[in-house]
Amino acid sequence: MYSPELPLPPEKILPTMYDLPSEDPEEPGVPDEFHVFQPQLLRDTCQPTTYPANQVFVGTDLNLYYDGRHHGWYKRPDWFLALGVERARQQSDLRWSYVIWQEGIAPFLVVELLSPGTEADDLGQTLREVNQPPTKWQVYEQILRVPYYAVFDRYENQFRLFQLVGTHYQAIPLPEPYYWFEELALGLGIWSGVYNGIEGQWLRWQQLDSQWVATAEEQAQQSRQQAEQAQQRAERLAERLRSLGIDPDGL
Repeated sequence: MYSPELPLPPEKILPTMYDLPSEDPEEPGVPDEFHVFQPQLLRDTCQPTTYPANQVFVGTDLNLYYDGRHHGWYKRPDWFLALGVERARQQSDLRWSYVIWQEGIAPFLVVELLSPGTEADDLGQTLREVNQPPTKWQVYEQILRVPYYAVFDRYENQFRLFQLVGTHYQAIPLPEPYYWFEELALGLGIWSGVYNGIEGQWLRWQQLDSQWVATAEEQAQQSRQQAEQAQQRAERLAERLRSLGIDPDGL
């Protein structure tokens, strides 16, 4: 008796997220999930002690306009840090973009997160096309002269850092995936842990005592734990006093 074959389920015949690009073909680098969480962790833990908090500006996936003669030219770093730039105090003052001729201060550090669609551009392996804007590398190195440029490859768990020496970037040797910024009194390196419930290798800021800078959530958790420990100590002390015939409530 003839029995027709049942169609295969969609997961067997349709492409998966690994087969389809996460980027808009017209706008390479549109964030995937990692490009949301990693910049957030960098923002949460970037707490330099060498600058007032209101003079430390962090940009995440924010258009960076760099040429006053070409108002349509911009780059969009995954994460960047500018020092001596006043942060917005009112919601109405929050930046729509970072305009270099308005701010007057170039970023101190730019971090790019490698993805298949942007890797060549992130690593300075592309050439400027005729009648087209300069490449990302050219903008950071030659136009804005950003002192430090970092690249993090989550697929290989590789952290690379470049420093502007003269007119060109030079790779900084990193025996360990970590670098100490004297200007910030902070270090930047790869941390293995759980962030927002996701376990992995993350780029994160570190303090002088080799402790990773705690996020607001971690600080709240530490405060709760300290309060619980203090309560437990108080209860043990009260029990000890009662065993000695002393009423702790009457003290």
